[in-house]
Amino acid sequence: MKTISKYIKVIETARDSESRLTEKESLQFNDFEIINSNKPVIELDSSKKYQEILGFGGAFTEAAAHTLLQISADKRKEVIESYFNSDTGLGYSLGRVHIHSCDFALENYTYVEENDDKLETFDISRDKEKIIPLIKDAIAERGDKLKLLASPWSPPAWMKTNNEMNNGGKLLPEYRETWARYFTKFIKAYGGKGIDIWGITVQNEPEAVQTWDSCIYTPEEERDFVKHYLGPIMEREDLEDVKILICDHNRDIIVKRASAVFSDREAASYVWGTAFHWYVSEEFENVGRVHELFPDKHLLFTEGCQEGGVKLGEWFTGERYGRNIIGDLNNWTEGYLDWNLVLNEKGGPNHVGNYCDAPIITDTNEDKIHYNSSYYYIGHFSKFIKPGARRIAWNSELDDLDITAFENSDGSIALVVMNETERDHQFILKEGSSGVEIESLAHSIKTIII
Repeated sequence: MKTISKYIKVIETARDSESRLTEKESLQFNDFEIINSNKPVIELDSSKKYQEILGFGGAFTEAAAHTLLQISADKRKEVIESYFNSDTGLGYSLGRVHIHSCDFALENYTYVEENDDKLETFDISRDKEKIIPLIKDAIAERGDKLKLLASPWSPPAWMKTNNEMNNGGKLLPEYRETWARYFTKFIKAYGGKGIDIWGITVQNEPEAVQTWDSCIYTPEEERDFVKHYLGPIMEREDLEDVKILICDHNRDIIVKRASAVFSDREAASYVWGTAFHWYVSEEFENVGRVHELFPDKHLLFTEGCQEGGVKLGEWFTGERYGRNIIGDLNNWTEGYLDWNLVLNEKGGPNHVGNYCDAPIITDTNEDKIHYNSSYYYIGHFSKFIKPGARRIAWNSELDDLDITAFENSDGSIALVVMNETERDHQFILKEGSSGVEIESLAHSIKTIII
């Protein structure tokens, strides 16, 4: 038989080598029938297609924006390019922003003066200092708009049962309408600065009482807030095109919260889909279950990070990202939003000391940038699975590898293969009647472009 002249690109990141999103030598497909091997097979089937991808991105927190102003201008530019440039960076197309303060802000703050229930003093001047310039620089680097998701961590203290932004508490019933109008004020204020808000979540982590900015909603309270206040007021303010997402919490409670809202036809009519985080649980099947129950609604991963401060040089952090991204994408997730784009050498700033890791860490004392393994692992998806790509079917005879595959709008296929084991694995990649032998190194991730 004649060899088929079809080549594939292989991009690799591996713990025990120098490869970091490194393009390897191209491989050539052969007629599958003439490959003399007993190696296991991974077979692609692009005739079966699933969800369409929105994109990948991270969060424009005040902590990230502040940190980037503590380093030199050229280093700041490098970080922005590393994330948002489609050729030399990760090609991020999504972003998340907090509605006034979150834990990764320098302090508690809001956009209004105390007890201003008419919102006459609403002012986003603080965001104009650091956050908005960073977003605009990211958009300029990308050369196109970003889909921006906005989330609140807490209403102002005077709107809450505990009279503080931190430590949970609930939204007082008499301020439900005011709080819903606060969302619309925020969206329009950002729009006035040339920044479109694509979507909002009702509440960040609505079942967590945190020592930082937090607010509790039961699933039914979230449903009723959307149904009677947020949804109708968004429509009244001509903001019905801005997507509303619910839950914005972990996978262990995603089915319960989605069911409470989407089982109510009127509430569901206002809601685009379900947002979720990765903490506590890797029950990816719960994400798929929400799709099975409510296939007309969408799924978006909106936050994940490595907790417990900076983990410079660690490999398990990258593998955590890879494992979670693959698990969620294979269960109908349409996009992936990392948490802080960048943090300082402590894993902050954070106004309650809740330090975490980020894919890029800056040493503000030494004016240095550190790229963690998580940066490279995210890149194996975000650089090659483009917005508009559709997930396709595959079948594998290797249980030790984590796999997902997408067909881009240009017809190219991006297959991601991750190996968390301690040994190398050889396999044959088959597409149609063609095949090629490939090796997956221990503790590595590969993106294969066909």
